[in-house]
Amino acid sequence: MSQQMFIVCLDLEGVLIPEIWHEVAKQTSNKDLLVTTREIPNLEELFAFRLKVLKEEKLRLIDIQKIIKGMSPLSGAVNFLNELRKISQVIILSDIFQQFYDPFAPKLGYPTILCHALGVDPDGLIDSFDLRLDNQKQKAVEALKKLKYTVIAAGDSFNDLSMIQNADLGIFFKPPQLITSQNPDIPVTENHEQLLIKINQFIKSETD
Repeated sequence: MSQQMFIVCLDLEGVLIPEIWHEVAKQTSNKDLLVTTREIPNLEELFAFRLKVLKEEKLRLIDIQKIIKGMSPLSGAVNFLNELRKISQVIILSDIFQQFYDPFAPKLGYPTILCHALGVDPDGLIDSFDLRLDNQKQKAVEALKKLKYTVIAAGDSFNDLSMIQNADLGIFFKPPQLITSQNPDIPVTENHEQLLIKINQFIKSETD
């Protein structure tokens, strides 16, 4: 009989790090960059809108990376990741871009991430985005299950819902009230300690 293998899929922003676009909006005083999937549900349309704003502001990739370098992981996130790695494999599934994640990677201990990428013109301005796969979070979870992993997924927002619903255990982390009221069957955690306990309890229940 093969050993049961677990893997935890985590969203990045709102679970491990603050919302990057919120910080960029704050630093540049441009409220248009606060627009999220709540206002523009289609991810490609949202990214196109953000690229338009960045071009208007003449914000280069290096300018945004400088802002990101000044950010810190959410309180408790690094310790949570370190403890989580002791009991399970961990993958971050995010709709962030690799070039935005890179300044954060050393602060989080270089966890594996599956995300998107940006194109940059000769002047350093972001001119395109490369979405790896439509609805990549759900498809990644489905692929891991086909590889016979028992998948646990945690996220905080609507773009995490498909991976949470398709995991063997899906968990909300500090979600908005609207998403919890629409999905009352999904357990809710309010801090990293609760999330780690919930994951640990599930793994123990599956292996006992």
